[in-house]
Amino acid sequence: MEKKNEGASPADPTTPEAIGYKPLYAQVRDRLMRRLVEGEWLPGMLLPSEIELARQLNVSQGTVRKALDSMTADNLLMRRQGRGTYVAEPEESRILFQFFRLSPDQGTPSFPDSRVLSTGHAKPTPTETEALRLEKGDRVFRIERIRSLSDQPILIETITLPARRFPDFDHLTIIPNNLYRLYSERWGITIASAEERLKAIAASARDAAKLGCDTGEPLLLISRVARDLENRPVELRWSRCITREIHYAVNLR
Repeated sequence: MEKKNEGASPADPTTPEAIGYKPLYAQVRDRLMRRLVEGEWLPGMLLPSEIELARQLNVSQGTVRKALDSMTADNLLMRRQGRGTYVAEPEESRILFQFFRLSPDQGTPSFPDSRVLSTGHAKPTPTETEALRLEKGDRVFRIERIRSLSDQPILIETITLPARRFPDFDHLTIIPNNLYRLYSERWGITIASAEERLKAIAASARDAAKLGCDTGEPLLLISRVARDLENRPVELRWSRCITREIHYAVNLR
């Protein structure tokens, strides 16, 4: 059983690094998470050693290791053999398997290309207001893009962002394929988790024209709310997907 108190003296509970009365490794994780949220630790940064973190928090090295292991399992940190622990970057290989669940029926999964169809500010719909927890008077920024695998369109996305959290988004001359990396590098917003819902729909005439399918053809609608490190919703994404040669894959453990 993990001990509540470690080290020569307990941390002062009035200090920023104080450890409270939760399970100790969970409290250490909470403190380390604050460093991510507040931008003290940035993507790609090398963390202090376990020994140094244990000294800072007045806990054992084993407790720190357990907290770091938990954060690594959640893809927030990366272990590099012989080099240390780093803040994870939202690189395409990680996002491919963590946040993109569409795979070809045959062949190796790959990250799709994107082409932006339209962008702009707008008044939020009731659905967007609820999903993103917007306040009265808030505006949103919408992106519509088509995504392809091997030059074959597979889905259309409508992405909605709270404008106050992404100032100057409309000033970008190029919107990159990897939006989650953009959120992290430009606005310091790390996507830590997402909730998705799946539903079968019929292709509208507009979507059918863009995807090269028949109006009324069955599509898979994926609605996603992506959340930051503090579990606040930061993106609502609607994807309408052709599933002739692809499928939605998830591992249940």
